[in-house]
Amino acid sequence: MDRHIAAQLATTDAVRAWDEQRAAGELTNVAYANRLLGVARDEEAGWLAIVDYRPQGDRESRMKLTYMAAYLIATRGTLNAKEMNSALEAPRDRPGGVSVS
Repeated sequence: MDRHIAAQLATTDAVRAWDEQRAAGELTNVAYANRLLGVARDEEAGWLAIVDYRPQGDRESRMKLTYMAAYLIATRGTLNAKEMNSALEAPRDRPGGVSVS
């Protein structure tokens, strides 16, 4: 989660700086688009690391679900099938699934 948050913050800072450079004519649209693609890939890699992470117990499972829910609310996004399966996956130390207590 820290990696994903760091990537989002870096993206925000970079885009602000690039917007200023583009407005001043110091950055072409093509270079701007290429840079955006790079930071979007970093952000996606962080998100996929969260999706692929298998929680070690109920606490980590709740943290993962909370983070994913907050991210989806903030971005107004939805989960694809792989992400949904990951969210429903049981923690490693409990074969029966995530408890909701």
